[in-house]
Amino acid sequence: MGSIEWIAVAITLLAVWLTARQVIWCWPLGMISVALYAVVFWQARLYADMGLQALYFALSIYGWWSWRHGGDEPGELHVTSAPPRLRWLLAAIAAIGGLLLGQVLTRLTDASLPFMDSLLTSFSIAAQWMQTRKLLEAWLVWIGVDVFYVGMFLYKGLYPTALLYALFLYLAAMGHVQWRRSMIAPETST
Repeated sequence: MGSIEWIAVAITLLAVWLTARQVIWCWPLGMISVALYAVVFWQARLYADMGLQALYFALSIYGWWSWRHGGDEPGELHVTSAPPRLRWLLAAIAAIGGLLLGQVLTRLTDASLPFMDSLLTSFSIAAQWMQTRKLLEAWLVWIGVDVFYVGMFLYKGLYPTALLYALFLYLAAMGHVQWRRSMIAPETST
């Protein structure tokens, strides 16, 4: 796994850093990183995370379009806060989806850590979708998910990826602060 994993780490770090800074090129770089990580996770038998990479690829296409054309007015999408009802709905969907996927992986595959992998995958999907819509709370979900991912990757011996997710904690905090500032002063966010 070594070299592919390290390349994926480097590209992913750059993509997340660009996302925090609201630079639209985060999306095509993200597509490259998720393709590499699909291979890494397949080799580690983290099948939910492997499948998540395909969804990330599709969400990256959507995010690229959304950031460019998805605002209320024609043009750039601005950071907003998710309504409480949406937050609860996404949390419920992610929890139920993670538990169901964990059951499937337990029964049909030789998956390693099927429930942890599945729950983290489901909450990652919710966070990624929130990010495509520039919902501020996406960064808070990422912080929670990243804490558990660090532990899972350490357990699996994916040390470069564990380091990446530890760095994601910093980037998620930075992203939250920067996106929050752009909500206060949108004209200074670019």
